[in-house]
Amino acid sequence: MATMEIGIIAKESIKPSSPTPIQLKTFNLSLLDQLAPATYIPLLLFYTTSDHTAAAGRSLQLKKSLSETLTRFYPFAGRIKDNSSIDCNDDGASFTEAQVSCLLSDILKAPDHEVLKQLLPINCEAFLEGRGCVLHVQANYFKCGGIGLGICLSHKIADAATLSTFIRSWANTASGIGQKVCPIFNTVSITPPRDISMTPPALENLKIRDDKSVTKRFVFNGSKIAALKTKAPSMSVKQATKVETVAALIWKCAMKASRTNFGSSSRPSALYQNVNIRNRTVPPLPNDSVGNFIGSFIARAEDAEAELHGLVAELRKGIEEFCKQAKRLPLSEDISVICEPQMEALRMLTSDDMDLYACTSWCRFPLYEAADFGWGKPIWVSSGIPPAKNMVFLMDAKGGDGIESWVRLSQEDMKLFECDQELLAYASLNPSISSY
Repeated sequence: MATMEIGIIAKESIKPSSPTPIQLKTFNLSLLDQLAPATYIPLLLFYTTSDHTAAAGRSLQLKKSLSETLTRFYPFAGRIKDNSSIDCNDDGASFTEAQVSCLLSDILKAPDHEVLKQLLPINCEAFLEGRGCVLHVQANYFKCGGIGLGICLSHKIADAATLSTFIRSWANTASGIGQKVCPIFNTVSITPPRDISMTPPALENLKIRDDKSVTKRFVFNGSKIAALKTKAPSMSVKQATKVETVAALIWKCAMKASRTNFGSSSRPSALYQNVNIRNRTVPPLPNDSVGNFIGSFIARAEDAEAELHGLVAELRKGIEEFCKQAKRLPLSEDISVICEPQMEALRMLTSDDMDLYACTSWCRFPLYEAADFGWGKPIWVSSGIPPAKNMVFLMDAKGGDGIESWVRLSQEDMKLFECDQELLAYASLNPSISSY
């Protein structure tokens, strides 16, 4: 596409519609929040419209409803004080409005990682100190009347499920449709904070950030995933999930690329997979629980012949072992199920003799269904910002049957990965939004 120019129209702080009570002025972070990286979780929501004059009205609607929503999500209007608390001072969320020089269709023809980053209010690839504004929003107005909402929420208080809950609450408030979502702030009671003067370095902070890398988008439609799943069964896995199947194929093809470039057909490889633990603990946690409720496990591929069904079996074994441990004791009594995979992954990253990939899945979060602010559901939802090399991001494609993936690899590995015929038999390289 031609060069895109973005002009900032206005920037302001959106404060809660009602002041936060004095007894809630300090919001303590849980241990899982303390261990979260000092980054922001990005989200992009795109909407079409034929009304070129609607921007002003929608701007007021977004800001008014955001103000009302922040009253319920009051820590999001505060400032991160340190690695133990948020000052709920009602300073507000940062809200930027921008005019984009191109049409929305120009973005959707072939979504580009570098272009999409410009539609976000901050640079989410920069690892910040973890202090300051919790929530940043940017409303981008395209020449055609379309709107792109860029949202960045601090990882210090939120995971992807929390972001989804917040978007659903904000959209319901803006549209007046559906019930108001009441967040549940229960992280401290589940994993009480600890006095940690120095948080262990997050995966994203290590050497995986030092290499030149490139991010590309691959889309698996529902029929292709169904065909791929027929190759996934094994003695231990009779019916693979779509996330297991797609993650295993991406892992296999990335592994092949790396092994080829290293000249070693048996180079060890591992996949670090994040897990939403809300419904996997004893007792289960409400879906609207706010905070970082993320666990992880590590699957390994040390054999020279890494076949799809074997990798799927490793992923299934990892999640089953994680769930078994997570249900053994309340997290407040045993946090090792969360911390041990993180520390093991950090040890792996210090080795030059193996590859570690990290996969995050947003599949099953109802962002298309929930993000209707009163002018229809988004035409496209994306994050597309894997923050470091060897990271994979998965989310449901529009319609729910397919999967969109954003894959970030070294330049050398991506040259082989994007041409891998096994991958391309099931995935399309960056198709236009309207073509699937």
